Amino acid sequence: QVQLVESGGGLVQAGDSLRLSCAASGRTFSMYTMGWFRQAPGKEREFVAAIAWSGAKFYTDSVKGRFTISRDNAKNTVYLQMSSLKAEDTAVYYCALDRRVGGASMQSADYDYWGQGTQVTVST
Repeated sequence: QVQLVESGGGLVQAGDSLRLSCAASGRTFSMYTMGWFRQAPGKEREFVAAIAWSGAKFYTDSVKGRFTISRDNAKNTVYLQMSSLKAEDTAVYYCALDRRVGGASMQSADYDYWGQGTQVTVST
């Protein structure tokens, strides 16, 4: 079984930067799409970013130009570098793995493994 563990969340000020990490255990994920989702209080979980096995990257419009997803396959780790953080970025951030070969989904239902989440709070 795959386990995903997020880290790096915390309380920051608007305009600051933060890097989230997601470490996978149990399996390597080099051939799978990894995604980041977030859920704010009272809101549905929403797609943030994904990186496919090919290296192709995808972002939701609200974070384009501010967030960067990357992966280190040797470490079974995916990262989300966040800059110019805004109050509306406040949410619990989750990483997830899509086990489908060639998957590049922005839909949470297509992901098979999820981490426990890490809280990001942006104050003004």
